[in-house]
Order: sequence, then C-alpha cells, then structure tokens
Amino acid sequence: MAAEPSYLVTLLSAEEEKILACVHCGLCLEACPTYVATGDENDSPRGRIYLMRAVKEQRLSVDSLTFESHIDRCLGCRACESACPAGVEYGQLLEAARAEITKAQKKPAGIYRLLYFVLRHVWLQPKRLRAAFGFARLMRDSGIAKFLLRTGMARGISEQFEFGLALLEGSRVSNGSDSDRVREAGRMPANRRQDVGAPSSGAPQSAPALLFKGCVTEGLFKRVNDATQRVLAVNGCNSQSPDTQVCCGALHAHAGDLEGARTLARQNIKAFETSDAPIVTNAGGCGAMLASYAHLLADDEEYTASARRFSERVRDIGQQLETNGFRNGASIGFERTTYDASCHLLHGQHAADASTKMLWAIPNLNFVLLKGSEVCCGGAGVYNLLEPELSEQVLDEKLRNIEQSGARVLATGNPGCHMQIAAGARLSRMKLDVCHPIELLDESYRRAGFYNES
Repeated sequence: MAAEPSYLVTLLSAEEEKILACVHCGLCLEACPTYVATGDENDSPRGRIYLMRAVKEQRLSVDSLTFESHIDRCLGCRACESACPAGVEYGQLLEAARAEITKAQKKPAGIYRLLYFVLRHVWLQPKRLRAAFGFARLMRDSGIAKFLLRTGMARGISEQFEFGLALLEGSRVSNGSDSDRVREAGRMPANRRQDVGAPSSGAPQSAPALLFKGCVTEGLFKRVNDATQRVLAVNGCNSQSPDTQVCCGALHAHAGDLEGARTLARQNIKAFETSDAPIVTNAGGCGAMLASYAHLLADDEEYTASARRFSERVRDIGQQLETNGFRNGASIGFERTTYDASCHLLHGQHAADASTKMLWAIPNLNFVLLKGSEVCCGGAGVYNLLEPELSEQVLDEKLRNIEQSGARVLATGNPGCHMQIAAGARLSRMKLDVCHPIELLDESYRRAGFYNES
C-alpha cells in the first residue's frame, strides 16, 4: 500500500503551475532579506522552492543539512509573496517544509530542543504561559534584566542571552519613561496610564468588536491592549475580549508544529463563536495567523466552515478604525516620528496603510517616512535567537535607515518587531523610543480631553 503523500508534497502539487512560473522570473530575489544579506540562491524564495521540489521528487532527503539549514534561515516575512506576479503562497509552503523537517528530526539539538519543549509544554498550557510571562515581567520590572545588561554579566553568559534580555527590556514603556523627551514624543509615563478611565465623550457605543489580546501583547504589552480598547470606545466601538482565547499559534506554525497551531486555532474559534462581531487585533503577526485559519484547518471537516468564517472576521485595529471612521485628537509634541511596517501586517494582512492612517489623526505630528520600512527587521518570532548572525545583519540595515531618518520615536504594529528594534537600538546605544501607533493616538486623545482622568 502506497504511503500517503506528505503535507508539503500536497501543497507543492496544488501550486505546481504557479511554482513553475515563479522559479523562472526571479522578481522575489531583491525582496528577500536573507538573499540580499548572503547572495546565496539557496537563501532566496525560488531557491528554497527548488529545494522543496527536490525533496518532493526524492532527489534530496528531507533530513539533509542543505534542506534544513536553508529552510531554517528563512525569515518567513512573506515579502516575496507581494513581489511574485504568479501569486505563489510561499508562506504556506515554508510552514509545510518546516513541518516536514520537524517530523524528520528524531532528536532536535540545542536551542531547537528547548524551543519545541516550550511550544509544546508551556505555550499550549494557558496557566503555564501566564506564569512564564509573569516571571518575565518580574525580571523586567524589578530591574534584574537591566542590571545584567548594564554590568555585562549577560554578555558573559552568551550573546544570545544578552540579546534575549535586551528584547525583554525593549518591551518597557520606553527607555526613559519619565523624561521630558518621551512625554513630548506623545507617550504617557507608566504611572499615568492607570488614571485614564472611560471616554468622557464620543459616539454612541453601537459598533461591537471582539479584541484578540495575543499572548505576547497581553503578557508584556498590556498597555497596548488597554489603549486599543480606549481608542475603540472613543470611536463608538464597544469591545470585549473572550476569556477563553489562547495564543494565535503563529510561533508553532513558523516552527513547523502545525498540529500545535491547529490545536490553538480550534480553541480560538470556539472562544470567538459567541458573536459575529469583527475580531480586532493590534499585532500584525497574530492578525496574519488568525486570517490563515481557513487554510490551516481546510482539511478538518468539523472546523472548515467555522475557520473560514473566523478568518473573514479578522481585522487589524487600523482596518477597524478606518472602516468605522475615527476622530482626530490633539497635538502630542514635535519629536520626529517614523513608522516601520510589520511584515505580516504588510504582506499577510495587507493592512499597513490603514495602520499608518492612525498617525494622520494626530495634528502637527512631525512625521518622516522611513526608507526600507517594508523590509523585515530580522525579528520573525524567535528567529533572532535561532539565527542570531543573519538576524543581526538584517537588523543593522534597519537601524541604519532609522538613524538616517533622524527619528527619535518609531511606531510599529507588532510586539516582536517592537522588541527587536528596541533591543537593537539599546545595544547600539541609539536614542530611540519604540511604541505602537495606537499608543500615540491614545495619548493624542488623552490630550484632547476624550478620557475621564482621576
């Protein structure tokens, strides 16, 4: 009896005509950060697709070092999808290829073993995950992480450990939350945020929405979720958050654990099925994953229809505000500000423009365009810890562009991008504050008097 074809083989067969067109055009090459960094054809989208076809045709083993290394080195930013005239859905092929590699690995080594353990035994258990983020906040808020970075003890352990702590530090409100510079940049110091209450005025609360909080956002950036709910309320949108929601599954899918991603997807579909209201997210990575549930569960007869309806309801916060219309706020100062597009918000949800429009609601904002804002920052989930050298190359280019822009405040719509850029700025001693666009709009609304403040 013939073996059932693998998921990768099935996808490659379905995309065969598009793939044949793709590998002959090469328009994806310059859009690919890893190809630009290395110049290696195997580190390009069409090179990786060629390797996938070689595995499908049994010319290359799925557990070969060549296949594994070049697939692992992909950021998964999906910029190639926007550049590809044939419309190849490369992100799906990448996740399938990583799933094949995961199956073939009998005993993953080093940091991959730790990654798979955390994804399976922490991320799939909400109580354990909340405890893990609680410990991370303790490390951050107690000053332990900052102490280890300042004294050089973190680097003494390893550069990866140092960067991991820098990522955690990057999730703070700012590098100097009580400074005049930050207040003029438009962000409220941490000790002021708790004083903001319900909107003091605004449109009637007639447009319901369900907020997807996200595990990293709620765990390390709760202020962004709080700001999102306040801004929605000011613009007549009554938002609620289902208590039983879980992680979106993006980390699992990117790591090749598609079954783990499907488990989380099913839980989220159940959590959000009590209403037909839009599902609003403020994280580009989460939004792209939630929007892909229809594909992820396409072969699950019980969830196929509900997954499709779920994906159709997903909107980034920028899209939700653009659809409903939103109010202008007050000026927040004149610190030069720029915007960096989250890859998955741009190439996955195609919603980067809507996110930028939130900034246009802030009068007299000293805004400057960022060169290469459409290019990945090198974060890509935990890629910065798994492939530190290549991640650093990509990040260095991003930091150079930010420095050339003269911006001192950078807004970006994804927690992973936020921490990556903030960590890079900290370690390179760049004066830069990173925030979410919704935080700037929230502060603009506060200054306009839209909130009740104690």
